[in-house]
Amino acid sequence: MAKTKVIVIGANHAGTAAINTLTSSYPNCEVTVYDRNSNISFLGCGMALWIGGQISSGDGLFYNSPEKMEKAGAEVHMQAEVLHVDPKAQTVEVRLHNGQTVVDHYDKLILATGSLPIDPPGIEGLDLENVQHVKIYQDAELAINTLATKKIETVAVVGAGYVGVELAEAFRRHGKKVKLIDMADRALSAYYDRPFTDLMDKNLADHGIELCFNEKIIKFVGENGVLTKVVTDKAEHACDMAVLAIGFRPNTALMKDQLSTFKNGAYIVDRHQQTSDPNIYAIGDCATIYDNSQEAWAYIALATNAVRSGLVAAHNVGGTTLDAIGVQGSNGINIYDLKMVSTGLTLERAAKVGIEALATDFEDLQRPEFMEVDNPKVKIRIVYRKDNRQVIGCQMASTYDMSMGIHMFSLAIQEKVTIDRLALTDIFFLPHFNKPYNYITMAAYTAK
Repeated sequence: MAKTKVIVIGANHAGTAAINTLTSSYPNCEVTVYDRNSNISFLGCGMALWIGGQISSGDGLFYNSPEKMEKAGAEVHMQAEVLHVDPKAQTVEVRLHNGQTVVDHYDKLILATGSLPIDPPGIEGLDLENVQHVKIYQDAELAINTLATKKIETVAVVGAGYVGVELAEAFRRHGKKVKLIDMADRALSAYYDRPFTDLMDKNLADHGIELCFNEKIIKFVGENGVLTKVVTDKAEHACDMAVLAIGFRPNTALMKDQLSTFKNGAYIVDRHQQTSDPNIYAIGDCATIYDNSQEAWAYIALATNAVRSGLVAAHNVGGTTLDAIGVQGSNGINIYDLKMVSTGLTLERAAKVGIEALATDFEDLQRPEFMEVDNPKVKIRIVYRKDNRQVIGCQMASTYDMSMGIHMFSLAIQEKVTIDRLALTDIFFLPHFNKPYNYITMAAYTAK
């Protein structure tokens, strides 16, 4: 019996998950991989740790390799650029590393082309020396080499989302003067409501990071081709290096005119990760994903989501019907020991998407008062629908590592648990760990 020829374009998180699943579970599939980079499976979430010197090397940020994939049975071509896909003929045209152009046939195609950094539209000076993005391994390596070999005193980080905030801390750990610039009025506004973003803003300012909010980038200015300042609509910021961390857009130029796309250009997929072409699947940052918190298809670019989508696509391509169950966009950050985690919708985001919601807040010590140990406070907000009282979001913050708690709220959103039912959930008590009436149950119990 002839094998199913599967071509995977892109081999980072989503692609890696799909390839590993196909090679380990479906011997009926012949897997060929094309990736334009020179490496795969780079954990970008660890870049700031590497840049900031909190880990000594970037080597540990890779969890797979072309060699491992080939040993498992895949045919892997690195530094290979896919030039064109013909869905009718079911072929891809590829320029290989050696410059040769080949045409390869597929039975099933998996698009795992990821995302690209967003540049401010119409901005001058993006080509100046010391202006860069930080997304892939080579970007992080360039930033480290720049800090080591050039006289860098002031760094402007443009964008105060997760990546920007982490990079601001990383550069500050090198003793650099750091300016964090964003059009928003605070950091992390897409992930947390103001009571939590206020905590992070104070944390950043207390550690010497200059917050330049409500400022729109106008241009980058340089002398002799080297960056000297960032100009916004409010000020001119002298700097020696600028890093763009505005966000990411789906990398769908390859087939955006051949497949149905979302409002931001991402490939529209179903619960099997199947696109508008039944022989083509899309996974990871190039595709849409179902958001359980707002009960709608959305775009949420996270490595964890990418891995799950790769698994789902691989099983369906391999012959096992598997439906994706949706996501909540669970995420977290740890800056100067302030830990913040969230899942689902914030109260502000719920209003923006047209969901009438309420929030219940609580703050308490992690352990009972009599415990003579480090006993920090934990702040929590649970967001729930006003009509049916289903939990649709949660945010938590503390210097204590309470991060595992957010997983329960992710499951609660997925399973449509109400705030009232959450108040009666069986949660254990032991003084070493928590209080008998802890912040989770008390926040739910005191909900309006």
